[in-house]
Amino acid sequence: MVGKIESILIKKPEQAFISQENLNNTWEEFKYFGCPDYEKVLEEYAVFEKYIKENVENVYYLPQDDRTGLDSIYTHDPLKITQKGAIYFPMGKALRSKEYLATKAYLESIGVPTLGEIKAPGKMEGGDVLWIDEKTVAIGRGYRTNDEGIRQFKELTKDIIDEYIIVPMPHGEGEDACLHLMSIISFVDTDKAVVYSKFMPVFFREYLLEKGFTLIEADDDEYDYLGTNLLALEPGKVILIKGCPKVEKKLKDLGLTVMTYEGKELSYRGTGGPTCLTCPITRL
Repeated sequence: MVGKIESILIKKPEQAFISQENLNNTWEEFKYFGCPDYEKVLEEYAVFEKYIKENVENVYYLPQDDRTGLDSIYTHDPLKITQKGAIYFPMGKALRSKEYLATKAYLESIGVPTLGEIKAPGKMEGGDVLWIDEKTVAIGRGYRTNDEGIRQFKELTKDIIDEYIIVPMPHGEGEDACLHLMSIISFVDTDKAVVYSKFMPVFFREYLLEKGFTLIEADDDEYDYLGTNLLALEPGKVILIKGCPKVEKKLKDLGLTVMTYEGKELSYRGTGGPTCLTCPITRL
């Protein structure tokens, strides 16, 4: 989760949000926190994209597709990429149920192999799958990822994963809220993670501490503003949404490099932070 990103998949607002008119017509059904301002989205994304292009050698852009909607700007969730190829997910949010088909078609066109798909009634989303190391994966079991999805994921990865840690997710703000395992933890260095412990099961928090991780705590306000959703470009170098000064200071005090972008329209309204906006294809 923190190795230097060598290649990455992102999607521009022009291909996901499309226009102010489209946002006006669809933001409520996607349950956004207000209608994004399209021009401000473009400005915010330009800064975010600049960080990506300056730090990642190969940047791929997901094209517009009629099977997708606003949330397709958050390229992380329809899949997870493993050593043997991509596993695609029919996501728990009905409006995103065909998104993986568009991502699969594009990634296969650039040579990314497919390992498999999670089939209904299985459900899984990329934000619930957290690599602890190459042989260990934690999976959030909540409203977006169910037992059958986890069973199928285990079957597909049994030759490459030694340990699966199933993490029960809380009810949180309800079934319609976007609460993933990666909503409450982001690895930012080989031995550091930003966390929201209030939503973290005790056994998992203790597991991370026993593994030697330093846990950097976000408070309620900064958690609500995506302060636990960071993208590690490489160990100790991260992107964070602007507006979380306490988390930012804690990271800098530990010697990390932190780049921030205005993300109220791009990220906060759709609850998709820097991790959600990206799908790393390869890390070194």
